[in-house]
Amino acid sequence: EIRECLKLDPDHKDCFAFYKKLKKLNKQFNEAQDLINRASYSDAIRKLESALKTEPTLDFYVLKAKTQICHCHRMNGDIEKTLDSCSEAINLDENNVDALCDRAEGYILNDMYQEAVNDYQTAKNVNGELNKVQEGLDKAQRLLKQSKKRDYYKILKVKRNASKREILKAYRKLAVQWHPDHYQGEDKKKAERMFIDVAAAKEVLTDPEKKAKFDNGEDPLDPEQQNGGGWQNGGFPGGFPFGQGFQFKFHFP
Repeated sequence: EIRECLKLDPDHKDCFAFYKKLKKLNKQFNEAQDLINRASYSDAIRKLESALKTEPTLDFYVLKAKTQICHCHRMNGDIEKTLDSCSEAINLDENNVDALCDRAEGYILNDMYQEAVNDYQTAKNVNGELNKVQEGLDKAQRLLKQSKKRDYYKILKVKRNASKREILKAYRKLAVQWHPDHYQGEDKKKAERMFIDVAAAKEVLTDPEKKAKFDNGEDPLDPEQQNGGGWQNGGFPGGFPFGQGFQFKFHFP
């Protein structure tokens, strides 16, 4: 319609100004998409925010920009900004599948598994044929079920997107805190249990393969989910028990 307007009247000021704005917007979105493709999410956010300044009123462009900003924050692992920006996009379109999926992943990073299930379920109701929707819903449901059992992130008191360095730092601190040699009587029994959990959490979260399984809702040390092995019966691999007079000696990595 803009091109037709310009054909009829090349000097029409309103048509020409709007044409220039749309051309600039398309360029900004194309550049933002290129940055996203190269995983330069922070740069993409800045480009998309510029697009919003170029045209802050047209619903189509505002929704597109906010949806992509939501995705970029999620890929950056910024939980608070993910939840805020995705909610803004969803408020503009409650059936925004991309924003619902990204907000669900933000909820997962924030240990809000029921909310993640709700968002993925809403997305499924809109378009259940998308693989990412069904896979995301399955994962969120597994994580919700898993959260009612042993949560290695909570044991080490770290976020789900914690780095390996942060995980090891938390492990060292808690391993010293719960070292059974520091306790007596009933307190010693509790310390032994906590020490085992801390060591198990470190084993899972510092092993890429085991961590990937746990992040997908599967406990790699749960004998019910694995074919043998694991930390069974509250002991170390191989069933090594805590006996009287046992001296705990371990080396921090």
